[in-house]
Amino acid sequence: MVGALIFDVFGTLVDWRTGVADAVRAAYAAKGREVDAPAFADAWRAEYDPAMARIRTGDRGYVPLDDLHLENLDRVLAARGEAALFSGEERAVLNRGWERLPPWPEVVGALTTLRQSHIIAPCSNGSIALMTRLARFGGLPWDCILGAEIARDYKPKAEVYLACCRALRLAPAEVMMVAAHPSDLAAARAAGLRTGYFPRPLEHGPGAVGEPGEETGWDIVAADLADFAAQLAARS
Repeated sequence: MVGALIFDVFGTLVDWRTGVADAVRAAYAAKGREVDAPAFADAWRAEYDPAMARIRTGDRGYVPLDDLHLENLDRVLAARGEAALFSGEERAVLNRGWERLPPWPEVVGALTTLRQSHIIAPCSNGSIALMTRLARFGGLPWDCILGAEIARDYKPKAEVYLACCRALRLAPAEVMMVAAHPSDLAAARAAGLRTGYFPRPLEHGPGAVGEPGEETGWDIVAADLADFAAQLAARS
């Protein structure tokens, strides 16, 4: 019996590319400059996994994602020859764009429905502070905030999923990881969790190719979060 649902957030529940691009566009407009904001967002996101990889391998101690995002922003600006374009405070404001990402259209309603029957929480690589502010911005009705910061490590390390289960005092088989990314689900399944999948074909923009990997074989395969909620209710 599944007692709790834990969710990937970036891409699965919120449209990070649009939200970050909006923040970038506003920052450049304040300087009187134009920018290919979606391309900038893509470049910033491309630094995400390499930054976490150094922590996963033990080459660096745990650093919250907020700080990694700021370091990654500096790398992107340096690569563009714009390291001096923004002050420290302006970079900090731009970095907080990650706290203002719009939920996909059906997400808030579906989470509200799911919360009536299950504990719901994020299992994100985002910090507790980031997930809290993102929830306040988008109206995500979490019961609590779980994920990388309580594990002091980053997905897809097994400890992140297992730390969430321990925090809820549930066995892994009583917790379902829900994500639009097969690699996330494969790691959760290997750790003993149940899995729910639905695609987000627009995560990387129109016409972009999503994450490769298995898109069938999960405990629930749905069209979106509303469909996931309906399928889960039908099993109860």
